[in-house]
Amino acid sequence: MKFNLLTQSDFARRAELELNRGKIQTPAFMPVGTNGTVKGMTVEDLESTNSEIILGNTFHLMLRPGDEVIRDLGGLHKFSNWNKPILTDSGGFQVWSLGDLVKITEDGVEFSSPYDGKRIFMSPEDSIQIQQNLGSDIVMAFDECTDYPSTHEEAKKSMELSMRWAKRCKDFHKSDSALFGIVQGGMYKDLREISLNKLIEIDFDGIALGGLSVGESKKEKKEILEFMSDKLPKDKPRYLMGVGTPEDIVEAVRYGIDMFDCVLPTRNARNGQLFTSEGVINIRNAEFKNSDEPIDKNCENKVSQKYSRAYLNHLQRTNEMLGSMLATYHNIYYYQSLMQGIRDSIKNNLFAKFVKDFYNKRNLDVPEGPL
Repeated sequence: MKFNLLTQSDFARRAELELNRGKIQTPAFMPVGTNGTVKGMTVEDLESTNSEIILGNTFHLMLRPGDEVIRDLGGLHKFSNWNKPILTDSGGFQVWSLGDLVKITEDGVEFSSPYDGKRIFMSPEDSIQIQQNLGSDIVMAFDECTDYPSTHEEAKKSMELSMRWAKRCKDFHKSDSALFGIVQGGMYKDLREISLNKLIEIDFDGIALGGLSVGESKKEKKEILEFMSDKLPKDKPRYLMGVGTPEDIVEAVRYGIDMFDCVLPTRNARNGQLFTSEGVINIRNAEFKNSDEPIDKNCENKVSQKYSRAYLNHLQRTNEMLGSMLATYHNIYYYQSLMQGIRDSIKNNLFAKFVKDFYNKRNLDVPEGPL
């Protein structure tokens, strides 16, 4: 992996991430392909949204159809017909989401499959092996996602376990894929800094911020991003996991984040929520029943311009699968257009103007932060 920093405006940065299967322009958004597919999209449509990298889910693919099955069929790229880079999460967040069904020890985690109830054990080494079986281009270290809220002692214990697991992941990782470590520590700045310094010592290819978007307030999230902004290595890609709304992304770029993933554009599309240049609309609302306006006049793609709001309203209200497919295409395209706009503004030293225009179109005040 090569990471080339191209332009910087205060903390906001534009860079190029070079992997074996292609180059990624950052800041970048990674659509989530939980089960080997971005729900409702063919790979051809996904490529036409200018997506350069997607996320695969270690936990779910390990359970169905099985990582060894996918390995024997040529890896996740061949299996899904996606030839560009794939980042796989470690499975730590999905295990954490199972709550009391999980038994955590120094060795790893034991949990019940949500599909058939079978008890399964996963160690840090297992997580890395599964991701290598999938053929991931960016492998994530296995971590324990810290509960929110948690006491300082609980967060410290959780973070220290994640750091011991991180070292085991680095020692076990043998493929030519990149390996990212994950900063933990809850909402405690001293623990976040200790975690980061440990990951720098282990020497990962990239640094992710985990344990956010787990129920904390926007203020708490912003405080962590602000605290970490001048401490994260400048020569490595920075990934904020599970974030988020367009506003969340713009704010995180202000603090130097390079990579994002989130289920919102696909999940919300299936519920009729469309992201537009002027904010979010619920296309199922009665006000759109007779509207011949395009979904978003400022979004140049085959769906946003060619299909009316009335048609999407009809498809969604009658539960036609095409309604979810068209809405998903629009939302992913919107997110990728947002990222392109961010990159162009940083390149042209106009990021401050971009941020102000972004919030003005939504009739929102610009939050305090670096510009």
